[in-house]
Amino acid sequence: MEALELMADSAENTLKFRVADLSQNHSTPFELRVSKDVADKLAQELGISALRKLSFVGEIYGFGKSDWELKAHLGATVVQPCVATLEPVTTRIEADIERRFLAEPPYPDEDEEEIEMPEDENADVLGNEINVSTVMEESLALNLPLYPRAADAEIAEKVFTEPGKKAMTNEDARPFAGLAGLRDKLAGENEK
Repeated sequence: MEALELMADSAENTLKFRVADLSQNHSTPFELRVSKDVADKLAQELGISALRKLSFVGEIYGFGKSDWELKAHLGATVVQPCVATLEPVTTRIEADIERRFLAEPPYPDEDEEEIEMPEDENADVLGNEINVSTVMEESLALNLPLYPRAADAEIAEKVFTEPGKKAMTNEDARPFAGLAGLRDKLAGENEK
């Protein structure tokens, strides 16, 4: 079967598969690449400076009686501000993604007082369609660096205090630093 590709001039810029149209016996390959306009909009939604070379390539195949699995590779180049200097930091994301769509998910009854998280965090409830675009967007958001940092970024120590008082430094804020000195002093006395 030929891989489906999302064209840049598509009206919705989404890729969805109706579950009823998928073959249970053969995998359904897909290749999702978005236009620059869609990438810019997605970058804005994710709060990043820029998004380039976004691709999501994989396949959907059936397993069990009525469940489906999506396996894909996510590739993207993202630009985010450095957490220390706000300079642009470019990161290449390469991640393998797995998502299961279950017709009957193993969720507990609603009337139970305590509800535990399901063991399989990659499982979703199977609906009428599998939206590959949504899976790609969620996967990208989960794989973004939380604290991007420029290679030469250094965090300088800044101290502030009232006039006439001694400023508290980072070293003063470490409660066990004084204990380490005491330990060394006691170890020296025991050796004598």
